[in-house]
Amino acid sequence: MESALADVLIGRTLDRRYHVRSRIAHGGMATVYLATDLRLDREVALKVMHAELARDAEFVGRFIGEAKSVARLSHPNIVQVFDQGSDGQYLYLAMEYVPGRTLRSLLRERGWFACGEALEIIDPILSGLAAAHQAGIVHRDVKPENVLLTPDGRVKVVDFGLARAQAATGPTRSGLIIGTVAYLAPEQVTGGVNDVRTDVYAAGVMLWEMLTGRQPHTGDSPLAVAYKHVNSDVPRPAEYVADMPPAVDQLVRAATSRDPRLRPADAGVFLRAVRALRGAGDDSDAITGAWGQQAAAGYGAGGGYASAGGAAAPSGSHTMIVQDGLGYQTDAGWGAARHGRYGNRDGYEYGPKEPFLQRWLFSKRLGFLVLAAIAVIGLGIGGWWVAAGRYTPLPTVTGMSETAAVRALHAAGFGAREGTTVTDNTVPKGDVISTSPSGKAVPGATIILTVSAGPKMIAIPTVTGPNATVASAIQQLRQAGLTVSSTPKQVGVDGAQVGTVAGTTPPAGTSWPANRVVYVDQVGGMALPNLVGQSIGAIQGWAAQNNVTLNQVSGQSDEPAGIIFRQSPKPGSPVKSGGTVTVYVSSGPPMVPIPNVRGESFQQAQQQLQRLGFQVVGKKFGFANTVLFTAPAGSAAKGSTIVVYYGGF
Repeated sequence: MESALADVLIGRTLDRRYHVRSRIAHGGMATVYLATDLRLDREVALKVMHAELARDAEFVGRFIGEAKSVARLSHPNIVQVFDQGSDGQYLYLAMEYVPGRTLRSLLRERGWFACGEALEIIDPILSGLAAAHQAGIVHRDVKPENVLLTPDGRVKVVDFGLARAQAATGPTRSGLIIGTVAYLAPEQVTGGVNDVRTDVYAAGVMLWEMLTGRQPHTGDSPLAVAYKHVNSDVPRPAEYVADMPPAVDQLVRAATSRDPRLRPADAGVFLRAVRALRGAGDDSDAITGAWGQQAAAGYGAGGGYASAGGAAAPSGSHTMIVQDGLGYQTDAGWGAARHGRYGNRDGYEYGPKEPFLQRWLFSKRLGFLVLAAIAVIGLGIGGWWVAAGRYTPLPTVTGMSETAAVRALHAAGFGAREGTTVTDNTVPKGDVISTSPSGKAVPGATIILTVSAGPKMIAIPTVTGPNATVASAIQQLRQAGLTVSSTPKQVGVDGAQVGTVAGTTPPAGTSWPANRVVYVDQVGGMALPNLVGQSIGAIQGWAAQNNVTLNQVSGQSDEPAGIIFRQSPKPGSPVKSGGTVTVYVSSGPPMVPIPNVRGESFQQAQQQLQRLGFQVVGKKFGFANTVLFTAPAGSAAKGSTIVVYYGGF
């Protein structure tokens, strides 16, 4: 199915706007393509939902709502969402295209990171999550696969497709577990409240993995791993990394606490604690913030925190203080990292600060060194003046109008004049493309401006005729040098035969920029397809594409909510562009309360649920026959399937 979908979409233009060029990635919910936004002439990442999900009305509604929420986020560490829409059966999301690699790819290559490197990577991740949390959005699937690393060192969190507004969070709907099992918070497994602390847990597990080179909980099956998240604490990283700084160990331990109340309150609190450890923040008490007070009251077994005038530290034989990125101080002396701020698992060296500067100043060679330094500095200054010192930076004038550029150069002490005028399909007419020289120049020098003459203009040819087809019209326009959409524009023409070429948009004879899209107009009209059994969300996209007005009538039926159960006219009836089709949309079957069968035997629970009209599927793990929980819980549509988890140890 994957390859078939790729063959269909590659080379196609979705929604008359996004030209699909190649496939980037494929996942459980969607396939991501590299595409060109023809309207804005830019590269985008186009995330196309799988067809079976696009037919689910509930999923479509949630997808659209979440896309709107995430699109409001604008942060340098979050991949921007530009647009959302549908084209027939294809439901898509247009996002910022970020070339690079995932954190998972780098982890596979490196294995693990030194403490300072791990904190440096988690910092921008938490910064992006903090912005989302502040906007009331929970990611719910934080993992290395959803962290992108660009070649120039930027870090971006991607795929908020599972996010939902915090105001709507609560027990996971119908017992559905959303997320990746290795990073699931206990409350995601047990059906508890999924809020920002769920993301904090996943980020803590990801930091644990970067530090140790492995995942904290593993098992023979996803259910076994989920069971460990609920019933076992995440081990301390110090158990696997002998020279782990105590404050980092305690911070990871707090972030991965099974009790959400003992974690940092959100990604912002977690971020301030990380920056306090890195010595790069302005809040050195971040570790004893909202979560530190709870932890200090008795976090973990035999643990606790002792105040030491800086960040929090584990009580014990030494008291630790984060000190301006110099290492950490204990009652045994200073700890200086051998490799980087936190070292490379090579341990720490302790001892007093050495008066290196004092010994050097009183050296017998002081006079010789001072004279040599003066000579080197003098030669360096002279060489710098000849090579660069006499030059002054030019103001940036590319992209400005010629008048504004000349004004800016005069204000900076330079002359200016127009050089050649060049046709350019990307720079507007009259704007500056480049300067000569560029970067720096001697004060008073005359700067030559290369100015855009605008895009090449081409007269649109006539493409209609008795033998004209859409394919021949597109070929004729492209041979003229125009940019042409591969998807024709459907138009209504009285008396014209359906499928014939009616002209172009803009019309023939128009002088048109070579880089702007031209559409071939095709006479619309078709046989009405069978809409019954499809979601109203998907059919709304189809109707918009084909210029059909939907008359929606709501009614109760055995179909799920949002599914069409009747239509008028019947399938196969002719419908023209601008016509109206009446669809009857199900408001859903009646909901039936699900009894609490926890503690009963599986057979008792099965009989009780079947009497209420439910389908029952049992999933067992362990040796016992006792019901642990059901999914969903609370209530469900009559006739739906209830999964009964039973067993135990």
